[in-house]
Amino acid sequence: MSPVAFKLPGDPDTTVAAALYVPEGDRNLDALLVFAHGAGAGHFHPFMTSYASALTARGITVVTFNFPYMEKKRRTPDRAPVLEDAFRRAVTGAVEHRHVKASKLFIGGKSMGGRIATQVAAQIAPRDGAQGDAAKWPSAPHPAGVIAFGYPLSPPRGKRTGDRVAPLKTLTIPTLIVQGTRDPFGGPDEVKEAISEGGATPPIEILPVEGGDHSFAVLKSSGRDQNLVHAEIQDAVAEWIKNK
Repeated sequence: MSPVAFKLPGDPDTTVAAALYVPEGDRNLDALLVFAHGAGAGHFHPFMTSYASALTARGITVVTFNFPYMEKKRRTPDRAPVLEDAFRRAVTGAVEHRHVKASKLFIGGKSMGGRIATQVAAQIAPRDGAQGDAAKWPSAPHPAGVIAFGYPLSPPRGKRTGDRVAPLKTLTIPTLIVQGTRDPFGGPDEVKEAISEGGATPPIEILPVEGGDHSFAVLKSSGRDQNLVHAEIQDAVAEWIKNK
């Protein structure tokens, strides 16, 4: 099925484009993934459309969307509060869409989109209400999980900032980080080390992609089939969602 284009609600400055991918046939995991793009490309970038289509083929309903700056064709991302608000509105728009029937919600994204997903998730009050900011979360199901594809831990050759690590340490929602071992933003071991600093034990699993870069591309010299690498990732993500 081709994606269905629609608009997410907002004022004239924040209304943005979105796309809905719905599973066909009986392969339906009763799960919705609201999937955000990275800093440099919108929701119709080939990585986004290929992963959305592949996960949909594995039974997951997927909604992708543009952040406001991308909709306005600006190169510089919006500030974090604007991105977080846009993500929450995307969740509302996705859950309320008439063709979305899934009862389990997952949020995630590629690179910056995954980082914003973790920041939004870190603000959600856990089910016991012990901490978090429930007022910021829309009247939508509590997310069953968060998925970050290529978490941007540190800018390439740049210095890591605390705001890229702190939200991860406070997560109470199961989270999967898919990270290439050649990622210039930080490999799986670096992400794991950053999360555990200070004794934090958030419910985060890391799926390493051997030889993968920030978008999981592997070197030709590895002899590995690139399509198979992506398929293995997509299978693992679908299985993770199925088990939540």
